[in-house]
Amino acid sequence: MPERIEQLKQWLHQQPGLESFSFDPASSDASFRRYFRICTDNDSFIAMDAPPEQEDCQPFVTIATALAKTGLNVPQILAQDLEQGFLLLTDLGTTLYLDILNEENAERLYSEAINALITLQNSGPQEDLPHYNRELLMSEMALFRDWLIGKQLNLALTDDEQKMLNTLFKMLADNALEQPQTYVHRDFHSRNLMVTPPPNPGIIDFQDAVVGPITYDLVSLFRDCYIKWPAEQVKAWALTYYQQASQAGLLDEMFDHPADWRLNALMRPANKIDKPQARFLRWFDMMGVQRHLKASGIFARLNQRDGKPAYMKDIPLTLSYIVEVTPGYEELQGLQRLIVTRVLPALKESLKAP
Repeated sequence: MPERIEQLKQWLHQQPGLESFSFDPASSDASFRRYFRICTDNDSFIAMDAPPEQEDCQPFVTIATALAKTGLNVPQILAQDLEQGFLLLTDLGTTLYLDILNEENAERLYSEAINALITLQNSGPQEDLPHYNRELLMSEMALFRDWLIGKQLNLALTDDEQKMLNTLFKMLADNALEQPQTYVHRDFHSRNLMVTPPPNPGIIDFQDAVVGPITYDLVSLFRDCYIKWPAEQVKAWALTYYQQASQAGLLDEMFDHPADWRLNALMRPANKIDKPQARFLRWFDMMGVQRHLKASGIFARLNQRDGKPAYMKDIPLTLSYIVEVTPGYEELQGLQRLIVTRVLPALKESLKAP
């Protein structure tokens, strides 16, 4: 859309200090939004182009303003034209978590991400945010059946498979709704966390935030669709979060006497799994299944509907998380069979196609 680029440049030229600048693509995402890096002799900025017929900039502006007040590192809004769908933002740099995560720095980077997540959940704006209700949870899981299995792979489900999925979707929605409900970023992962000077991380792509299950962003972070860590390491990180979130009061409803629990939590053996921890890990595992069903369906929809095939390569990793957790849960065995015996072989053939 060359005319849209020209409109954006004309708008930028009207902003103080931007009479002259360089203009280069910064990133794009799965939506219709596009980002450009604007450089002057002394500084750099990010321009967001969000066509108003497809995107609404107002949630981004509202949430960014609220999150900045909590001390989290988010882009500041320097100028806005909501009617045209243009924003001028501060630049958080060019280094994603995904770019540099390795075994040597993962502990530090994820520790900082956990701290940011707890701040987000304790202080993030919840007024006027939509809720992750049953209807939304169910519609997300349907993307796996409709877009990946149906439209992408052209697989016809048997009656037993349909019944199994219907029962499973209900159980996964129940699991999400029984958790403490808090601020949910919805894509709190290595492509939306920037490595920045303190306070690290920089957080982007938060405009679709909702009020929802407390483990959702944790699953996004540690069972990331773009980078995988050993299962035992993920469990250890999840329990580190569990302890910190409990100390912060985010999980109080799990305990009969939360104040006493927080007082004694640090004295308990790290390798001893008690009943609340076991319940939390089940929440975490089942939330991951819900999210990865959704994500695999979205990746297929991006290919089929939007002509964005790049995300197809991420589906095998995304589905591997579901296969990985199923041995511990009888209620997931039917889904595992469907994925292993039908979905993954068909997907392998689909990815071979030109």
